[in-house]
Amino acid sequence: MKKLLVVLTMGIFLQACIVSTATKAVTTVAKASIGVVKGTVKGVSWAVSKANGKIDKDRLNGTWKLVGIYNGSFEEYSNERQPNVSFQSFCNETESILIFKSKKDKFQPLHCADSKENWIKYKFDFGKNPSTREKENYIEYNGKNYITIIDVSNKNLVLEGYLINNDIHSGKKLYLFEKK
Repeated sequence: MKKLLVVLTMGIFLQACIVSTATKAVTTVAKASIGVVKGTVKGVSWAVSKANGKIDKDRLNGTWKLVGIYNGSFEEYSNERQPNVSFQSFCNETESILIFKSKKDKFQPLHCADSKENWIKYKFDFGKNPSTREKENYIEYNGKNYITIIDVSNKNLVLEGYLINNDIHSGKKLYLFEKK
């Protein structure tokens, strides 16, 4: 009788350990995948997630080639199952680029690679973005213009806002860039 009681107790104990371990594994996987949106642009696979915490502003430094535009905000993009990310270059035969010089806090707005744009001073900040009222990484330029930095890595950059002058009337856009 004692042996049966010991076996049953051990069985219940081991089952509880297995269930709790499985639960921890599932919640860890769920936490890792929350906020990550995957898509494909011109055959390049993208996994876009909003950065947690402050981004190092030096990661912005360099020349970025525009490869995709989503007509809508990051929230709308993350809620779609198959987001339609398209891109039609407004440049005739060259690529659309954005250049940052993070050491000097300057950038050249989105332009054709064969043309020159004036440098614009910007202020990089992590805090409450005045345009969205959310705590995030953003750039303020020309007084009250804001661009949200969704995420940046050594290969990809995702920005949200109005990067092209005529976009102001058509709503926010999500811009996908690759390091050139």
